[in-house]
Amino acid sequence: MIRKMRRTYDRLSGKFTFNIAYETAAPKPSERVVAVAEGFGLGLDQWEKFIIYDNVELNIDPTDIVYITGDSGSGKSVLLKALEKDIKGDMGLSTINIADIQPELGKPLIETVGKTLEEGLELLSKVGLNDAFLFLRSYEQLSDGQKYRYKIAKMMESKAQFWIMDEAMATLDRDTAKIVAYNLQKLARQQGKAVLAATTHTDLFEDLNPSVHIHKRFGKEITVNYYPNKSAKECSLAKEMQVEEGTTEDWRELAGFHYRSHKIAGPRRIFCLKRKDELCGVIVYCYPPPTCFGRRLVLPKKMSMKELNEKLSIISRVVVHPKYRTIGLGVKLVKETLAKAGTPYVEMPAVMAKYNPFAERGGLQKIIEQPSPKEALKIAEILQQLGFNIQLLGSEKYVLNKLQTLSDEGLEKLREAFIKHCHARFMKYFFCHIPFGRKEVYAKEVMKASLERLARLIKVCGFLLQTKVYLFWLKRNPQNYYQNSIEESSTNHKTDLKPLIF
Repeated sequence: MIRKMRRTYDRLSGKFTFNIAYETAAPKPSERVVAVAEGFGLGLDQWEKFIIYDNVELNIDPTDIVYITGDSGSGKSVLLKALEKDIKGDMGLSTINIADIQPELGKPLIETVGKTLEEGLELLSKVGLNDAFLFLRSYEQLSDGQKYRYKIAKMMESKAQFWIMDEAMATLDRDTAKIVAYNLQKLARQQGKAVLAATTHTDLFEDLNPSVHIHKRFGKEITVNYYPNKSAKECSLAKEMQVEEGTTEDWRELAGFHYRSHKIAGPRRIFCLKRKDELCGVIVYCYPPPTCFGRRLVLPKKMSMKELNEKLSIISRVVVHPKYRTIGLGVKLVKETLAKAGTPYVEMPAVMAKYNPFAERGGLQKIIEQPSPKEALKIAEILQQLGFNIQLLGSEKYVLNKLQTLSDEGLEKLREAFIKHCHARFMKYFFCHIPFGRKEVYAKEVMKASLERLARLIKVCGFLLQTKVYLFWLKRNPQNYYQNSIEESSTNHKTDLKPLIF
């Protein structure tokens, strides 16, 4: 048991001083204790003293990343607890200990983080839980690595100045531990927070990039080193990855980790990110659709389909294996492949770009946010009147169950709404080989559509209700012939358009 503990904190210098020692003695002279005492010549009234911290001085600021390493039993946890007590007491700053976080079980993650939907999506995205399916999972359905990421999101949400982590990343495989360590220090430094992480593992130094490294050995031996408080430039695992030419087979291998359809139309180029033989990420460039919201803000209005196919590519899919998220691989995929797409222009409409700006960091420029089309909004009104939860339109199972409860009158009202408020995407669903089929034929198809087909049409409507961001990139400055178009259109659209730099 600890028989001696003396701690001081100097507010002016920010210096902690620790003196901690243990004393041990046999509490009761049992038969076995007596036998050991006789065998080794020990007195039963003897106390043995172990000094583990002897006048140790530490300088720790409220934004430091402190990495405490050492063997089990060397005194890391004792130091961590003492620091936590002094930070809350003498420094008067708030702390949060990852061991004290109690996740809400049985609830979707998105309902347990953030005060609003937007805040929840942002927090989960920052820690790498930026998958639409993960948003809807509960804590107990997560892997160990995902649970650790979730707790980091809760630490951020707490607004505490010091994040305390004993046995940090100890239960994770070493690759995941390095990824979590890199992400942890990045987020803490972005928000001006401090981290105190203790662990037996010394392999996290490069990714945690500590400003204070404390290595504790047995006895009172200790080494303390101080470094510049700078964020790690790149995760150590990312340095082992290379961008290569990919195939549709590469896309299919990771397609299950993407929230959208696994089908890709008209792929032009596919690139993959590999770590030796392991597939870590894929980006798919496709031929452009005939129209795309935001395009006329950056390209001439009159471009033939042939010219579009020759000069423009669209980033259709970007997917990173869940294990490797939050270490900048999406940025790496975009940045290193834009110039290899084979066209001077690249566009990218994306929903996740609102919450995760990896495409902008990769070189694309945000042009405008696309509002929901009026046709989808009108149908959404009808769906709400019929008792549908608009936020669940992406679930075909939910939609189908609701459709089965509607009366004939309700079904007819819904079918008529899809006919009256027809959108090109609805017609494309019914006529995939002829995207813009005749409205009369479309109307007949809607009226005779099965409930299953109607459910899929409602899912398309749900997708249209999502707010997309339109991003654009050009390889070089061909001419400034589209500048007038930008100026003209920006006066008619609500946009946060920044000046394009060519």
